[in-house]
Amino acid sequence: MEEKDKDILEFPFVFAISYTPGVAQISVKGRARVSGKKEELRKIQDARKEKKPPPPIVMQSISNVVFLESVIVSRSLNIPPPVPLPRIPPAKKKKLPEPNYRT
Repeated sequence: MEEKDKDILEFPFVFAISYTPGVAQISVKGRARVSGKKEELRKIQDARKEKKPPPPIVMQSISNVVFLESVIVSRSLNIPPPVPLPRIPPAKKKKLPEPNYRT
């Protein structure tokens, strides 16, 4: 994370998606620019020096944009989008009640 301006920080990132089976791999690298008040950015920068992760809002914003970009890339390469498909659990067979016989 570098301080480019008094009110802007940069977060370098790498986002990688691997397919199973190994038909493709998508990697996106870049830098996210975060702007804000000087004191807020200073707290974020100090936390970074202590090896703490960026705030969740920064991580979520980066993830959202990069994920959408990876969907566009996958479409242009004609490979499945990196979206986990929903899994439908198998239907459970209902047990019929056992007859209650009296002798």
